[in-house]
Amino acid sequence: MKNFMDEHFLLNTDTAIQLYQNAARELPIFDFHCHLNPQEVWENKPYENITQLWLGGDHYKWRVMRMNGIGERYITGDATDWEKFSAWAETVPHLIGNPLHHWTHMELKTFFGIEKRLSPETAREIWEECNEKLQKPEFRPRAFIEKANVKFIGTTDDPVSTLEYHQLLKKDESFHSIIAPTFRPDGALFIERPTFQSWIGKLAQVTGLKVNSVDALLNALKQRVEFFHQNGGRASDHDIQKMEYIEVTQGEVEEIFHKRLSGEQLSSEELVAYRSFLLKELGKMYAEKQWVMQLHMGAIRNNNTKMKELLGPDTGFDSVGEANMAEGLSRFLDALEKENALPRTVLFNLNPKDNAVLAGMMGNFYEEGVPGKIQFGSGWWFNDHIDGMEKQMKDLANVGLLSHFIGMLTDSRSFLSYARHEYFRRIVCNILGEWVEAGKAPNDMKFLEQMVKNISYYNAERYFLSR
Repeated sequence: MKNFMDEHFLLNTDTAIQLYQNAARELPIFDFHCHLNPQEVWENKPYENITQLWLGGDHYKWRVMRMNGIGERYITGDATDWEKFSAWAETVPHLIGNPLHHWTHMELKTFFGIEKRLSPETAREIWEECNEKLQKPEFRPRAFIEKANVKFIGTTDDPVSTLEYHQLLKKDESFHSIIAPTFRPDGALFIERPTFQSWIGKLAQVTGLKVNSVDALLNALKQRVEFFHQNGGRASDHDIQKMEYIEVTQGEVEEIFHKRLSGEQLSSEELVAYRSFLLKELGKMYAEKQWVMQLHMGAIRNNNTKMKELLGPDTGFDSVGEANMAEGLSRFLDALEKENALPRTVLFNLNPKDNAVLAGMMGNFYEEGVPGKIQFGSGWWFNDHIDGMEKQMKDLANVGLLSHFIGMLTDSRSFLSYARHEYFRRIVCNILGEWVEAGKAPNDMKFLEQMVKNISYYNAERYFLSR
């Protein structure tokens, strides 16, 4: 029997252990999609206590605390930071089987050197030890990034952002990681939101253009794409709740755009038409810049209206949806391909039933000399656990080329989440190790070690940065 999370955690064969130790353990991290705040990196924000670092903004933790019956006061309310940490410690022992149970203990061990299990009995001791260490400069954002050996961080940024802190970090010779902005034009695409008109006003302000037509909107967005590119941007990201696509003329979209600007509500058909047109035009802009386009598909957002009104979005009330993506995604990618304007694209699904759809869709579109131009993204959000990651990689391997997979991302707001890359790498090594020892893959360690290195780091680096 193994001990809980020992040095061979998740590595169930000798081959897996060898692969992890020789190929994965010491690799740097290429974290191409996250939600870190670059201002906190620039300011090297100090944290008074572990609650501020660990629980603030983490809707993964908030969600399971609610499931454990913890009152909202101890999650997002006015309880003290100690009371919130204590409530989290009360929840952790009940998380057996949930990746948060593993991540919690991996983060304590990796960044604080703490190997005790978090529970009500150990909470005060761990609280005090973490807080004592957080007063030291080696327990601030830049040090966490350096300790995790992170070479690239792709943040998520509104097109109207000034990118001020990206610019400051780029000029800072003492900071050695690349922090690149990622273009996330939700404000433009979700035309039905109450904030649409005000967002258009912000776009007009930062571009100096009067955004009163579809042409003007496209010109303004193109200007911002260029601005992001000049500031290191090499990727976009899109929240696609349902992947629906139809061919539509610019004249038809012009009517929809003006109707919304005048304050009218749009039909579901008009929303699909508008988003289809705009997403295609954005895809063409990305292809021109040789960017990567990321599509995160299938979330149902803000299911609890009462709590959204109380706390706002991204507070732990989203869930897995029915994206019904096959036909719409095929039409969208094909529309860009027909105009020789299909960028490198990463496809993420939230519902595991769509794995075969995406794994199969990859093979329909390609570019000579670009291995894995269309990527099936790693198990995302409700799938970034052992079973979800294994299923995603095995489904990819069954119909595609696992060796060209671009691997893991944190998709997190926490500086401690880099432990997820270790988690992922151990799972990769275990899959390959089990295949070898079952006779399903050749025992060619030279090739397999390079394959692990590529999936863990080098494929992503080439995919996002080489042109």
